[in-house]
Amino acid sequence: QVQLVESGGGLVQAGGSLTLSCTASGSFSSINLMGWYRQAPGKQRELVAVITSGGTANYADSVKGRFTVSRDNAKNTVRLQMDSLGPEDTAVYYCNAKNIRRYGSDYPELWGQGTQVTISS
Repeated sequence: QVQLVESGGGLVQAGGSLTLSCTASGSFSSINLMGWYRQAPGKQRELVAVITSGGTANYADSVKGRFTVSRDNAKNTVRLQMDSLGPEDTAVYYCNAKNIRRYGSDYPELWGQGTQVTISS
């Protein structure tokens, strides 16, 4: 069994900062890609930021310059530092992992439970 556990969501005033963390646990040897998606009320889930095991990151245009994704492979953790938050960032944020290599069989994709981020104006 492999699972993703998120933490760090909450209520923040506009202009503030928040950090999300996601830790993968269970039996696996490596995870190629980890990152974050978000879904606002009435909208489709969208990619926020992803990072490879080698440290290469990609960001949605809407968060470039404000969000930073990082990864600690030893701790199997991906982190999302969010700065200059605005009401448009209010959403449920989901941790995502792709290409999970396990002993016996691989997981192509796994999702966390989601954590609510609310920005007050």
